[in-house]
Amino acid sequence: MTDLIRRLGESWRRFWALPWRWKGPTLAGGATLVALIVVVAVDIAGGGSGDEGLVQRPTATAETPTPTPAPSPTPAPTPAPTLAPTSTPTSPANTPVVGEYTLVEALPSATFGGMLGFAPIPGSGSEGVVVTQGGVIWRVPLSGSGPAAVYGDLSGLLIGDPGFEEGLLGLAFSPGFQSDGRVYVYYTAGGPRRSVLSRFQVVGGAIDLGSEAVLLEVPQPFENHNGGQIAFGPDGYLYVALGDGGSGGDPNGNGQNLSTLLGSILRLDVSGAGYTAPPSNPFGSEIYAYGLRNPWRFSFDRANGDLWAADVGQNKWEEVDRIVAGGNYGWNVMEGFECFEPPSNCDTDGLRLPRAVYGHDLGCSVTGGYVYRGASMPELDGWYVYGDFCSGRIWAVNTADSSPAVLLADTGLPIASFGELPDGELLVLTFANAVYRLALN
Repeated sequence: MTDLIRRLGESWRRFWALPWRWKGPTLAGGATLVALIVVVAVDIAGGGSGDEGLVQRPTATAETPTPTPAPSPTPAPTPAPTLAPTSTPTSPANTPVVGEYTLVEALPSATFGGMLGFAPIPGSGSEGVVVTQGGVIWRVPLSGSGPAAVYGDLSGLLIGDPGFEEGLLGLAFSPGFQSDGRVYVYYTAGGPRRSVLSRFQVVGGAIDLGSEAVLLEVPQPFENHNGGQIAFGPDGYLYVALGDGGSGGDPNGNGQNLSTLLGSILRLDVSGAGYTAPPSNPFGSEIYAYGLRNPWRFSFDRANGDLWAADVGQNKWEEVDRIVAGGNYGWNVMEGFECFEPPSNCDTDGLRLPRAVYGHDLGCSVTGGYVYRGASMPELDGWYVYGDFCSGRIWAVNTADSSPAVLLADTGLPIASFGELPDGELLVLTFANAVYRLALN
């Protein structure tokens, strides 16, 4: 199956003369090309790679199915104790309206291929940046009027022959950006293949390419499962998501190996010239939490600082996790709520269970979002919103209880990432070369 997917991918690459997985022509009507991309690109962000089977996109219906968690293994796993203080919010009394949400066009100047990230420019109030996997970072107006401008072109730093999940994958502004002008990026480079965390200076409203300071390089054994999200937490530390290193099934056992940074979310103090591991990190290293396959987008709840992540599954289950310090999220012992290696009677002692899962009848590659804290949809306040690249479905889960996920919308669009505006409203970045805002019908 891997060879077939690669051959199809190379055909697309030659036909469009673009990196087929992450870029493509504008979808004028959308459905036909999206379906073709989904069939070929089941492995987006790590879904369906290596030894996994090809999963077809579900046919849309008038129904609004809600993902149902898989049954727990027997005996049922016991969640590990929380290793760091976390909030215990009261369960929101509000409830989203099932299936009644839509996507409204936003950031009309952002019509680029391969859009993977968005961040407001600190101190601006009226502008943000859009990150593209090909390496170009665009400055865009938030008001909807005015053209986009290049904020930085890092394409020359990227691996020369990028794989399906390589490129420029993450960006974060320093908490002190208005005084220090620092911006941090995560990208994949070649010779040898590796993930790179770098710092740049912004000078005169654009990234100074000559100011790069490489902070961390992590060897990558394969081209997929690179993670790539970076974000500053409310503690001022920089958090970095790394996948398990790729292939399929975690052949190198990185997910459960604390001697490698792969398969983990890191927490770094980057306030100095380089970086250090904060002394409060749980393992005496850079690692904050581990046991992750391919964490594709994480975010902090702006109301209480809780960390939420989506972890792309192997061939059955996509999952959403609330991340805590020292947490072991089970890969590759478990996929979702089920044993993976071994396929039965696995040792689940100390593993943390997902908050929610869904199967490949509803999608095939989860995309993490945000806990909604805006004002326009009060019924959604306190719910974590996430989506699926393959099916275009968007769900939400209550962050304070274990109730089932609620289907918000069935968009049919390839959802690659989410963004949060300064007022807490949510953006949806798609590979339909468009950015949307989530809204109630």
